[in-house]
Amino acid sequence: MIGIDHSKANIDVRCIFSFTKKQMAEALPKIKAQKGIHGCVMISTCNRMELWVSCEEEISFSLCELLCELREVPAAFYGDYFTERKGKEAVTHLFELSCGLKSRILGEDQIITQVKDALAFAREQYVTDSVLEVLFRMAVTAAKKVKTEVVLAIANQSVIHQAIQVLREMGYQFEGKKCMVIGNGAMGKLAASTLQQAGMDVTVTVRQYRSGIVDIPRACKRIDYGERMRLFPECDMVVSATASPNYTLTKENVAQTKIEHEMVLLDLAVPRDIDPLIGENDFIQLYDIDDFHIDVQSQQLKENIEKAKKILDEQMEEFYKWYECRDMIPKIQEIREKAVEDLSWRMQKIIRELPMESEKREKLREQMGSAAGKVVGKLLFALRGNISQENFRECMEVLSKLYAESES
Repeated sequence: MIGIDHSKANIDVRCIFSFTKKQMAEALPKIKAQKGIHGCVMISTCNRMELWVSCEEEISFSLCELLCELREVPAAFYGDYFTERKGKEAVTHLFELSCGLKSRILGEDQIITQVKDALAFAREQYVTDSVLEVLFRMAVTAAKKVKTEVVLAIANQSVIHQAIQVLREMGYQFEGKKCMVIGNGAMGKLAASTLQQAGMDVTVTVRQYRSGIVDIPRACKRIDYGERMRLFPECDMVVSATASPNYTLTKENVAQTKIEHEMVLLDLAVPRDIDPLIGENDFIQLYDIDDFHIDVQSQQLKENIEKAKKILDEQMEEFYKWYECRDMIPKIQEIREKAVEDLSWRMQKIIRELPMESEKREKLREQMGSAAGKVVGKLLFALRGNISQENFRECMEVLSKLYAESES
């Protein structure tokens, strides 16, 4: 994998390598078409962009240069912002990423869905392969197990919760103040409901072009997106959290309004929603997601992190077992099919003598074959997971030879 994230790159650099779904749909097939690449998946969130590829041991081109070419920027200038991982280091990174160990807000919930959605999106573009499919599925499964068994986040697990905590520590009072939230997606709704619970009078923007009733958090008001600048100067706080590639608030928009009191603007989007030049206004304090982070950590939390890593190690071992024996899957399927044929042949006379209609007799044969296939498959895959790779290969050779001799 090769990636760029908050640990090395500020929000302006991350914006350059942020991909919308439309952009990913265009980029992924181009990446998959490169010689030596068998499959690819891309994760693009507020804090990171990662490109995952299943490929030959050595490929003749740089993934960094490929990404920079897709974004039409010079690789020489941006190369130092990227981190590249291979093999087991990459696997460990994905498993830790999926359960929130790599997140700015430790243990945050959204990353599991983001990893799962990244695989689903790549699958829709027909660019995955069996290695990435199994790797990502197992990473998500491991993350869910960690979430069930380990407490990584003591309470609030989102940027808006952290923003509220930081602002309160700075002396900001939320109760009774007027707030507008631009954006009614998942992040916008969470921000609106959280700020309303903090005591603010919250209004959420909605788009006219959306058909039907647009759902907004309970107890919040609504305003058409096109009317946002009319409400803007009345607000004490404005939060913008959209997936728009364009600014929702520009310096020109704000310059045309009359602001006579202090305002706080929170930009929770990547790419940016709010023009950074707005922060030059004397009445406005502008924050983006890079201004909010969690400081580690109690001793208990450190122990919980170690517990989480132990769970991940066990789950990663399952992936390595699969990976090392993946070339045996055709052999397993072949033996399973031979076992089903063997059973069908042995049961043929018994089934033929049963007092039932021919149609039901044929259906019984199919059901028995299906059941036999599942049982044999389960036994073989369980065997693979409980003995050494070398012993498993020997067992497969013996079984394969056994059926070959029976046929001759």
